[in-house]
Amino acid sequence: MPVYLLNPNEHSFPHASEAEDSGLLAVGGDLSEGRLLAAYCNGIFPWFEEDGVFFWYSPDPRFVLFPSELKVHKSMRSIFNQQKFRYSLDTCFEAVIRACGDTRRTPFEGTWINDDFVEGYLHMHQQGLAHSVEVWQGEELVGGLYGLSIGRMFFGESMFATVPNASKAGFITLVRALEQSGFWLVDCQVETPHLASLGARGIPRSEFLELLAKNAYQKTLQGVWRFGEGGGISM
Repeated sequence: MPVYLLNPNEHSFPHASEAEDSGLLAVGGDLSEGRLLAAYCNGIFPWFEEDGVFFWYSPDPRFVLFPSELKVHKSMRSIFNQQKFRYSLDTCFEAVIRACGDTRRTPFEGTWINDDFVEGYLHMHQQGLAHSVEVWQGEELVGGLYGLSIGRMFFGESMFATVPNASKAGFITLVRALEQSGFWLVDCQVETPHLASLGARGIPRSEFLELLAKNAYQKTLQGVWRFGEGGGISM
């Protein structure tokens, strides 16, 4: 399969099914709001930047978590019972994404969420489309994650933790809230043992694209998120 060079003046992408076996579909472009929305709505995401060039992926299979399939193991249930952490939404998005930028993303050892990624997703956050989960121990931010919300799908991007189980607890808290709010799935992009242990699994890219097509008709919960009293997400 060819790797496409994106037109800098257009936000269109080749069809996701044309990606290489590695998932690489295209290079170039930028992280503007229009391009990012076009990418995610078509099953594509930017994975990293090299020498000022962005690389866009659509892997097959696609690793996702259906909220009803969330697995909370005994050790994690104990952490919730002890109320070891406190959780919030959208209170310090930039701090979360920069902390995630200090975490390497496999399989590309040495790649980072740089200032271009921070700026692009921070703009999406300001538009009420990108959201962060913060995990606190006392007044210290010890974990978190961020991603985009479009329709009834949450597109997870990255997570971090400075103490054991913080990011996992934040992820579980988010998934429970998303389920209460009627979300269909969490896009985890590619497989990791961490997410597999929580119930995420691979589905064919074609199935993922079918869900995206249906998702286009769903209303986006756009704005600043909060955890609601009923366990879901409020604004």
